[in-house]
Amino acid sequence: MIPGWHDLLTKISRLETGDWQAMGWLKRWFVATRAAVFVMTLFSALIGIILAIPNAQFDGLNAVLVCLGLVLAHATNNLVNDWTDFKKGVDKDNYFRTQYGPQPLESGLLSERQLFGYIALTGGLAMMVGAVLIARTELQTLYWMLAGAFFVLFYTWPLKYVGLGEPAVWIVWGPLMVLASSLVVSGEYSTTAIWVSCLYGIGPTTVVFGKHIDKLTEDTAKGVRTLPVQLGERLSRASVLGLWLIQYVGVTVGVILGALHWAYLIIWLALPKFFDAWRRYRQPRPEVCPDDWPEQAWPLYLVHVAFLYNKGFSGLMFLGVVLSVVLPVVF
Repeated sequence: MIPGWHDLLTKISRLETGDWQAMGWLKRWFVATRAAVFVMTLFSALIGIILAIPNAQFDGLNAVLVCLGLVLAHATNNLVNDWTDFKKGVDKDNYFRTQYGPQPLESGLLSERQLFGYIALTGGLAMMVGAVLIARTELQTLYWMLAGAFFVLFYTWPLKYVGLGEPAVWIVWGPLMVLASSLVVSGEYSTTAIWVSCLYGIGPTTVVFGKHIDKLTEDTAKGVRTLPVQLGERLSRASVLGLWLIQYVGVTVGVILGALHWAYLIIWLALPKFFDAWRRYRQPRPEVCPDDWPEQAWPLYLVHVAFLYNKGFSGLMFLGVVLSVVLPVVF
């Protein structure tokens, strides 16, 4: 069945070849780039943008451009990721990636030439947006853009293959995206933005941790030495729990020290979701789909738990960011 726009933006859709052929080119692009995960990028960009509002200068057009540019960069990374894994044979033989959604090349939905067309178009648009932002700001924007390009090109290989994929995700979705967004819309970033960026980046990092724990066995067999492969499942699950705790402690300490507005304490409303995620991460990953788990989501398990929890926590942190800017003005 051809997925609707809501499905394309909220989950990784499973497709038959006929469904793919019946879709328009825009929906195909959303499927191929795995658009459901763009929400993490938008949160990063919007957090940086909103934190820049109190600064002396604020450029609304740059705010729109940086959101667009970062989403296009994320999409390019996902396409490059699929091509790299395909060329290295990682996604062959019903590998984890092909079980939960279509890998464009492995599933036969796109040829290499067609995928390169997607990469060229998406990456080209990202660079065009970046060039406009450089022209509208300062040369410093170029340096941030080059740092982002490094991770787009080299995340899948070699970073992910040597256990540096998870730290790279923290850098990109935390300090890099948040601070760069603040910088291009106002010409500066605050101490608060630095604090928040370091804590927010933990969320996407735990999502990637969850994905790599889910496919730990497959990655080990394929020689993909992600951090969970090197740490083992038990220590990796404990690491995710520790990272989530750091977010709560970091926000609370920030409020106590005066680095963050008290409105950030709203993140504690995520505790019910946290306890559910904690319960699942305390147990070894099941080898078969649990009875209380949606069958259509399997084999996504720990990554799905982390994604849903992070979505709720990040939404509350985003609300805290908004309130921290609005409340001082209103009151």
